[in-house]
Amino acid sequence: MTLKTNIIAVLFIFSSFLLPAVQAQRIQTDFDVRLVAEGLQFPWGMAFMPDGNILVTEKIGQLRIITSDGRVSEPVKGVPTVLVQQQGGLLDVALDPEFSKNYLIYLSYSEPEGAKASTAVAKAELKNGSLENLRIIFRQLPKTEGGVHFGSRLIFSPDGNLFITLGDRGDYMEEAQQLNNHIGKIIRIRPDGTVPADNPFANDPKAKPEIWSYGHRSVQGAAIHPKTGELWIHEHGPKGGDEINIPQPGKNYGWPKANYGNHYSGVPIKNEHAEQGFEEPIHYWTPSIAPSGMVFYTGKQFPGWRDSLFIGTLAGRHLVRLSTDNKKVLNEERLLTNTLRFRDVEQGPDGALYLLTDEENGKLLKLTPK
Repeated sequence: MTLKTNIIAVLFIFSSFLLPAVQAQRIQTDFDVRLVAEGLQFPWGMAFMPDGNILVTEKIGQLRIITSDGRVSEPVKGVPTVLVQQQGGLLDVALDPEFSKNYLIYLSYSEPEGAKASTAVAKAELKNGSLENLRIIFRQLPKTEGGVHFGSRLIFSPDGNLFITLGDRGDYMEEAQQLNNHIGKIIRIRPDGTVPADNPFANDPKAKPEIWSYGHRSVQGAAIHPKTGELWIHEHGPKGGDEINIPQPGKNYGWPKANYGNHYSGVPIKNEHAEQGFEEPIHYWTPSIAPSGMVFYTGKQFPGWRDSLFIGTLAGRHLVRLSTDNKKVLNEERLLTNTLRFRDVEQGPDGALYLLTDEENGKLLKLTPK
């Protein structure tokens, strides 16, 4: 590694061992942080390919392939046009469950249409550094003005269906309570874009059939529980009130009628969820940490971390480790405190944890046992 890389690694190591954990029962796990690659322009999402290479999206609208030894490819050709504005851009990437046979990948992004935009999801074949036969399988409707709260994470459930997390598009938050649109919703579709027959609103003529759950603000983290197979998400609150939820079909999670934070204007929000007919979050943060990225750890490199839930933070500038039991969060540990904005966290096939930093000179970092 270069001298610069060594300095970065040393800073990360010291930050994780010398600063106290917050609200945590600390597990004594020593780890090293290695710089795998840098020079990425606001990286957002990543997916590991069978050959060990990593697909990484850049919010500016580029898709890169990073080799295990840190070489960064030229931008992949054929990426759809994206709106690059505030929180908008090229967002998440996911591999088809049969990728080794069909080479299909899925991208979520902010799709422009004149002065408006919304989150869209496209699928395409990745061949020879290019996307072929690209097809849009989902569009958030309606398209609206503004550059915030697009979501969006992509994750396949054990039954093969695709979950898409969305946002409330900022000024349109009230629409999160209505079923005739996709604003502030979790979406569940088949990989070809069709609607599963057992979706909760599949037969409701007054609702969008793709909706799985609603009343969400801006969901930038999603993971499948390794034992139950259930979807877990986290979503941004306003001033406080970041939440973790386990979205159940057809359930309402309260935004903007219920939250443990305040509106940006300072106006408080009722924090009573059940009393208003909404689902309670299983965990929340006030003040906000601005969570982004989410993964359950199931690898062998860190035995003490198995089944822990890891979450990157933007405002918090640290990595969160949550101990969980069934549908409960037992305690919280904060690692890499006061360092960088972490946009995504994933487990690699080697059992290491990988992090993307949210910055113009974005980095791909790798955590391994010390």
